[in-house]
Amino acid sequence: MPSFDSLDTPAAIVDLDRVERNLQRVAAYAREHDLRWRPHTKTHKTAELGALQVAAGASGVTVATVLEAEVMASVSDDVLLAYPPVGARRLARLMALPPHVRISVALDSVEVLNGLALAARDAGRTVGVLVELDLGMRRVGLRTPDEAVALARAAASTPGVSFRGVTFYAGHLRMPQAELPAAMQAQSQTLASFVDALRGAGLPPEVVSGGSTPTLWQSHAVHGLTEIRPGLNALNDRNSTVIGANDWTECAYSVLATVVSTAVSGQVVIDAGAKALAKEEGLAPGYGVLLDRPEVVVKNLSEEHGLLDVSATTWRPRIGDRVRVVPNHVCVSVPMHSRLHVVRGDTSVATWDVAARGW
Repeated sequence: MPSFDSLDTPAAIVDLDRVERNLQRVAAYAREHDLRWRPHTKTHKTAELGALQVAAGASGVTVATVLEAEVMASVSDDVLLAYPPVGARRLARLMALPPHVRISVALDSVEVLNGLALAARDAGRTVGVLVELDLGMRRVGLRTPDEAVALARAAASTPGVSFRGVTFYAGHLRMPQAELPAAMQAQSQTLASFVDALRGAGLPPEVVSGGSTPTLWQSHAVHGLTEIRPGLNALNDRNSTVIGANDWTECAYSVLATVVSTAVSGQVVIDAGAKALAKEEGLAPGYGVLLDRPEVVVKNLSEEHGLLDVSATTWRPRIGDRVRVVPNHVCVSVPMHSRLHVVRGDTSVATWDVAARGW
């Protein structure tokens, strides 16, 4: 098999050995704590990695777009669309998923509920509804138990849909792992007020779905949680490492780049810029670091240029040398690439199309 060093750069690299270990770790955690594992595939957008997650024990998959649902329906028969589907075309595509695929949708309004129910009835299928709760993210979701009960009651009484439970995303909890217990306890208490209200109304949630990679390993502290939806932990990134959600050796994604200039003292320029790494500020300065030299920071990005700060290291690469960059946020880097080059060690073993990139 060819070495990945023969690839044109920039190229997205996935270390399959690390991916497999990451999947085994979360699957074991879910089993230990009696939690269903429904990974969010927005991170990788590839059918092959979705299939690996299902094979490792995932009970279904989570998606953010209808295109992701269409791609992942080929590897899982249980798909949660964690995004309110608004618009006739989007709904028509969702209802056109294969009949054997169990569809659930997260939503927070009667307007979306009614549109979904009508599309489902027209398609001759029943779609599960998870009422979206806001536990502090302030993005989508209902903020009071009374609102959640009202929407759950509407879902339970509307033909074409069925009320299955609640969902939330605590993306605002991005902190060192040592600081998480207090935040998770507060989250658990808030969630309990919603679950208790639903039970009191005769609408006990079968599914209580939540979680993220930053909070993944503390998910068992959330009373009543039945399902976790971590996304980027399959690949991990610099941000997740900074807060201690994973070890550096668990970073399975990097962008292979070539050194193209050393003209400026203390700086090295590579051919991976914002269109390969994504110019997203992270939890530490810069936009990424080198996989094998994490002290070397990508200090700035333009569209096709990445600027490495080498002022604090004795490492001095030559033009033509290759490096691998771990970006701040893997989820926004992956869709910059049309394919992922899968390796074991330094040997290429597969190429995966990022089939769900786009809309």
